[in-house]
Amino acid sequence: MNALGQHIILELKECNPKLLNDLPFLQAALLEAAECTGATIIGKTFHQFSPHGVTGVIAIAESHLCIHTWPEYEYAAVDIFTCGENFNAHKAATLIINRLESRNHSLMVVERGVLGERVAGQVS
Repeated sequence: MNALGQHIILELKECNPKLLNDLPFLQAALLEAAECTGATIIGKTFHQFSPHGVTGVIAIAESHLCIHTWPEYEYAAVDIFTCGENFNAHKAATLIINRLESRNHSLMVVERGVLGERVAGQVS
């Protein structure tokens, strides 16, 4: 398939709720997933909600990794989008699943920017 990028959507259920409410841990886990899989980190922002929950984004040259957590439901939504060839998005997903101790998870892959027979650099 001729696509500009790949978007992995993770549904992480039955996670460790303490980890899902630990902003420093979550930031470190996503940074590790990016660094260990070939991404080029260009920025990050995270926010701790009250009474619980965290949202965060790691901006990478290849696109982004983001997380939104609901500790009270032992649930995290994670998106990994890449348009680069040097970043292994599936390996990043596996690292995040393991770090959050998810016992029930699913992964969906969406091809983004599916192109026809156009030649790179061709403008219509």
